[in-house]
Amino acid sequence: MSVPAAESARHDPYAALRIPDFRRYISARICLTLATRIQGLVIGWQIFELTNDPLALGLIGLAEAVPSIGVSLYAGHLADSVKRKNIIMATVASLLVCAVALALLATPAGLRLLTRNALATLPLYAVIFGSGIARGFLGPATFSFMPQLLPDRQNLANAITWNSTTWQAASVLGPAIGGYLIAHLGVANAYSVAAVLLGLALVQFARIASRPLPAMEGERPDLKTSVLSGIRFIWSNQLILAALSLDLFAVLFGGAVALLPIFAADILKVGATGFGHLEAAPAVGSVLMAVSLTYFPLRRHAGRKLLWAVAGFGVATIFFALSTNFWLSLFLLFLTGVFDSVSVIVRSTLLHTFTPEHMKGRVSAVNNIFIGSSNEIGSFESGTLARLLGVVPSVVFGGTMTLVVVALTALRAGKLRRLDMTPETPETPEGAR
Repeated sequence: MSVPAAESARHDPYAALRIPDFRRYISARICLTLATRIQGLVIGWQIFELTNDPLALGLIGLAEAVPSIGVSLYAGHLADSVKRKNIIMATVASLLVCAVALALLATPAGLRLLTRNALATLPLYAVIFGSGIARGFLGPATFSFMPQLLPDRQNLANAITWNSTTWQAASVLGPAIGGYLIAHLGVANAYSVAAVLLGLALVQFARIASRPLPAMEGERPDLKTSVLSGIRFIWSNQLILAALSLDLFAVLFGGAVALLPIFAADILKVGATGFGHLEAAPAVGSVLMAVSLTYFPLRRHAGRKLLWAVAGFGVATIFFALSTNFWLSLFLLFLTGVFDSVSVIVRSTLLHTFTPEHMKGRVSAVNNIFIGSSNEIGSFESGTLARLLGVVPSVVFGGTMTLVVVALTALRAGKLRRLDMTPETPETPEGAR
């Protein structure tokens, strides 16, 4: 893959942040991410306290993934057919309603609906299901709206890196804040803080000027043609397909995050505050790696580095499962974030670089099915295996399967293995595709 010559002439690490609407977008994303990370941590802790069942934790992911996957393809079509800001405003408002509902369910009156019977947690799962629908529409809209905020493509790579960096930074703070709120202010107040942050995100998105849909040749396709064109685009591009598949299976098998309440409470015995630190550790690693990539962009032998990074993710996951020391576990989770950040940035760069502007909603929707929901489905897989095999063996199995996926990808996806993102490399435009 080649990088435009203008990018290599003079690298300004703050170029995208000099654009006012991009700054507003980043601010809104920070508030949104803080809110969802706090909410995700709190609901995991609450449901585990109510049920003491690892499968119940896995069902949280399933309850969010099923609706998100179900609406994704239509959401992608909508993001390429309707002004993207309108979709963002509607979906963030819906997430705000869900956060308020969770806060109400955590009040004394709401808690009377929730007992230690797993079925009585259905109101919580119903809210999660609703938020899954909203997030299914939000993903394609934000992905395709962000490049429209840039005057030209010269700053696209820098914007992608800052988008990832700030998302990871908010992901660091979110779990730590959530753990503190649970320990000192209670579940209801933690949900209320998430609701306030979503309100702030809504205000920041409202301040961004709306953009028209990107121009395209001919008439806009009907729903069926539109949806199928997004799938065909990814299926025909070996580089993007291989990168998505690698990330999908790595997250699906290698994620131990869904079981962190059990590690915190039963294995490491560090309570709610320690749980928040464990949740934050991967994001700390991710944000530090993302910041370093802002100053030192990943270019030469990017494909090989991606494969080694995902392999490192699998190894760190295996050792985390076997650790009984809190500080070692924290460090290993930190490493999973470092390795994951490489994958996120390479994949995002490939998607934004090769996807035409008028198709970004549909391509992002397919990406959401591959990646965005793999975390939730991975949570369900982790919870199910933890119940069948035990917590530690299930995480070891997941890390091992990640290594298997990396080996198969390295053997089968030659274009990804040879991917080079060095500026003005003459052989890469053809080779990358």
